[in-house]
Amino acid sequence: MENKMTNLLDGLNDRQKEAVTTTEGPLLVLAGAGSGKTKVLTHRVAYILENRLAAPWEILAITFTNKAANEMCTRIANIVGQMSEDIWIKTFHSACLRILRRDIEKLGYTSNFNIYDTNDQKRLIKDCLRELNLNEDNYPIKSVISKISSAKDEMIDCKEFAKRNDDFRGEKYAMIYARYQQKLKENNAMDFDDLIAKTVELFKDNPDVLEYYQNKFKYIMVDEYQDTNNLQYIFVSMLAEKHRNICVVGDDDQSIYKFRGANIRNILDFEKQFDDAKNIKLEQNYRSTQTILDAANAVIANNFERKEKKLWTNQGEGEKIEVRTCSDQVDEAMYISGEIEKLVSSGKYSYKDIAILYRTNAQTRALEDNLSCPYRVLSGLRFYDTKEIKDILSYLRVIYNPNDDVNLTRIINVPKRGIGDTTVGKIAAFAESMGVSMFDIISDEKYLEALGRSSAKIREFSAIINNLREYIDNIPLVDLMDKVFTETGYADSLMTENTPEARGRIENLQEFKSKALEYEKNVEEPTFGGFLDNISLVSDIDNYDTEQDAIVLMTLHSAKGLEFPVVFMCGLEKGLFPSYQSEGELDKLEEERRLCYVGITRAREKLYITYALQRVMFGKTESKVVSEFVGEIPEKLLNRTDNVVRKQFASYGSARGYSGSDLFGGAGKKSDMDYSAIIAKSTKSGAEMKSSVTYKKGERVMHKKFGEGMIVGITESGGDMMLEILFDNVGTRNLMASFARLKKL
Repeated sequence: MENKMTNLLDGLNDRQKEAVTTTEGPLLVLAGAGSGKTKVLTHRVAYILENRLAAPWEILAITFTNKAANEMCTRIANIVGQMSEDIWIKTFHSACLRILRRDIEKLGYTSNFNIYDTNDQKRLIKDCLRELNLNEDNYPIKSVISKISSAKDEMIDCKEFAKRNDDFRGEKYAMIYARYQQKLKENNAMDFDDLIAKTVELFKDNPDVLEYYQNKFKYIMVDEYQDTNNLQYIFVSMLAEKHRNICVVGDDDQSIYKFRGANIRNILDFEKQFDDAKNIKLEQNYRSTQTILDAANAVIANNFERKEKKLWTNQGEGEKIEVRTCSDQVDEAMYISGEIEKLVSSGKYSYKDIAILYRTNAQTRALEDNLSCPYRVLSGLRFYDTKEIKDILSYLRVIYNPNDDVNLTRIINVPKRGIGDTTVGKIAAFAESMGVSMFDIISDEKYLEALGRSSAKIREFSAIINNLREYIDNIPLVDLMDKVFTETGYADSLMTENTPEARGRIENLQEFKSKALEYEKNVEEPTFGGFLDNISLVSDIDNYDTEQDAIVLMTLHSAKGLEFPVVFMCGLEKGLFPSYQSEGELDKLEEERRLCYVGITRAREKLYITYALQRVMFGKTESKVVSEFVGEIPEKLLNRTDNVVRKQFASYGSARGYSGSDLFGGAGKKSDMDYSAIIAKSTKSGAEMKSSVTYKKGERVMHKKFGEGMIVGITESGGDMMLEILFDNVGTRNLMASFARLKKL
């Protein structure tokens, strides 16, 4: 152990050593893709401990996924041994959850609160709409959840939200938000946004609690800082206020989660928040070939909002990037399938070495229909989202927290025990009128009499729950789960059904027991509540099994943080990637370009890029044009191949202003190389696509989406112009002249 600690700087490059040994004051580590940031973080923790700058429990290391946190735990334990057990190595949500379990009573909750996932949220919003007599068609549940989440991210409470939304629809959304929060508290439950929002609220309302944690954590490290939202930024800033030994590690070029609330300004403006911050760039890549890195560097260089960095490697030049033009999505899928078989047949690669990445899940159908190799789709139904697991989880949550009306409603008649929807509605109405939980109603004899013929069944159900509650933390988790399976009648109902589907559900329940056993073995002081918390914080990516010998299909967003020897990026077409939504909007286009950069840098040895000239999506057949991102990659890095018929090339060229003779010469078909040159010619980067129209400040223009506006700023860039336009209806937008399609007024 002593040798490990003494030699912990061995094997680090100069910039990594600098990041590890810079311990005092604010530090921004700009870590390019594959530059060894996890190694830097783990060695930095070990360095702090070796030099006795802090005790293990005085260090907080935060990341975004359980997978990343577990990897960090393992690596640190390999260096420092048992000391690692006292370090707070957590996700944002798990760190906040631990804080809230200790002090949540100060906000009027009890410590056995449940955590609601998206499905629970949807059911609760439905209840709110019903109680407020609002139509789901007019107030879609996804829209409601999004608005509430955004409000919480901005620390806007129900009262402030109502003030800011005083038109007719805004008032209704404010009513839903208020009722939703009221019902969460009545159920003694929180959603994921609340875990962080309530922690910040706890800190603001209770200075003594904040001071305790400020004193506790002498060193704070945050991984993937580019992905933080406003709430997470506030949470970390409050904790770091006293000691100011905050190290944030991230890559602004990999900020791709704006739709989840991530704010790229947090990393771009870190040095404004901490004006004495040190900035260290990690640019040496240990993952990919130089050809792949050159492609990534070339694409991302077209972004304005970024901190300059350039990835390089000692891995060698590597193979050129394969770019394939396909006639349609079936041709694309068949090409990918054929290439995969060639790669595996060569003996150099296994199926598990290969990933297919795409912009949207809608692209998977053609791939799945035409792949001839073993595969899995990462975004398929999560284990914890299957009916049987959701049912048993609802039982466990009601046992833990009987005030949880949402989960009680789910299982009061599962398996069927003669308690119909009408009766459940009566119970809910009684509970609401009395200001108590539904479980309080079904446990009270005076209410049971009013429920008529169902009263005996309800009495039996409440007795089952009360009996199971006696076992909390008194018997092993696996034994408690067995009792839930049997005493609720759930296992018997599946065995009686005796269908292949029912047998599959029984297998899933056995697997659920295995997960409980695994939790008890891996946690020093396992508890029933801790097990439920552990499940609530699991994400899709945490369950990704890297050892299964099958190619993996996933969205580009899901692929972040992963790497593969071989990557296929498919559907590189304008309108698909980048998406239609980004057209004419600089910030959205730049995020799409960052997503492309993430996709390229997932590849270690071989990268394939495919696009189709025609694609059927959502029941419509559309002609497609290759993405500008392909045109931003230097031609010398590419090996282009095409597989389209003469007619499709003619159609493609005509759409881009080429004549038939440009494509085929006078008498016949040109070579594939000529076709490639034409396609390359039509995919110039944004910097090369100089606008033929000139603009000046003060001019009035019309945009098809944003309406009328006035140009208030112009920035020249590589032959193009970034226009700052103040629109009459939507405020200021930054648009590239070559993409904006503006009409002068």
